[in-house]
Amino acid sequence: MDERVASAIAHWGPRFTANGVTVSDFERITRGLHTWDGWCAAWSAVAAGHERLGRQALATGRTLSAGGHLAQAALYFHFAKFVFVTDPDQARRAHLRAVACLDDALPHLSPPGRRVEIDFEGGTLVGILRLPSGPGPHPAVLMLSGLDSAKEEQRVVEQLFLERGLATFAVDGPGQGEAEYELPIRADWSRPGEVLLDALAAEPRVDAARLGVWGVSLGGYYAPRVAAAAGDRVKACVALAGPYDFGDCWDILPPLTKETFRVRSGAATEEEARRIARTLTMKGTASAITAPLLVVAGREDRIVPWRHAELLAAAAGGDSELLVLEEGNHGCANLTPWHRPYTADWLAQRLAKGSA
Repeated sequence: MDERVASAIAHWGPRFTANGVTVSDFERITRGLHTWDGWCAAWSAVAAGHERLGRQALATGRTLSAGGHLAQAALYFHFAKFVFVTDPDQARRAHLRAVACLDDALPHLSPPGRRVEIDFEGGTLVGILRLPSGPGPHPAVLMLSGLDSAKEEQRVVEQLFLERGLATFAVDGPGQGEAEYELPIRADWSRPGEVLLDALAAEPRVDAARLGVWGVSLGGYYAPRVAAAAGDRVKACVALAGPYDFGDCWDILPPLTKETFRVRSGAATEEEARRIARTLTMKGTASAITAPLLVVAGREDRIVPWRHAELLAAAAGGDSELLVLEEGNHGCANLTPWHRPYTADWLAQRLAKGSA
């Protein structure tokens, strides 16, 4: 097996299934996959099967099933282009199908979702807003993805928040998803955070006084940067497996991650990418976080060492809580029952009406 395929499976296998890929589909996709060049096509072929099921369900009026099938197809097309930067044209075709499938699924999800587009610095930030039942106004969570993740991947976590009465706004920020072609990765998230929070607060059924932010992996760096810049606009923040200083992680990153960061940051060389990575740091910034902060990490994380979580929790200026799972991998995707429900409860409690 190609070492890049082996690396992707070893590092991210639990993440795929934790975020909604069925075990049988994962085995079908990877069983005969021996070269990295076939990664995108293998995922896309299985994704297309789910899309056909969704289109057939739509044509026969089975809308709830259609929403589930199309959202599943979107997830698989997303993973088809995941860290697949060796063939940009093929990856972009898969990405466009992921976006189209999710857009078509949104009205038929339970609860439904709505696409929100925000003009930003010559590009567009796109988010998916989903509201829990009831008239509201609802507390809401801004959801920030990682290096090559995107809004199409967040449905499982969204559901946990929605079940607890929290609206969700999963977005593609600079360097991510639909924004990656026009806006590179950036260290300072004060401006993206501001416009995303403004868009969320402007929603009639969202309570602008009860906004939280959640991020995973590199999003676990973006989320506390947003909280630090936003002050008391953010009432609670969760950082899952985020780096305190991404430059300090560089030498241990998998080659696929390094190359993806190079492309998404707009760097011409690996050395330039390393220099950009060094700018992604919470040093001198974490003390500005005044919102309650939950920092989650796995002690077996081979991408972002758990000590980064410890540094962030210690440096934060407000109340902070550190949750380290002894056998947790990157994102603790192998131990989701031990942190995802707790995280959802933690956010719901802190965003409850009348909380500080």
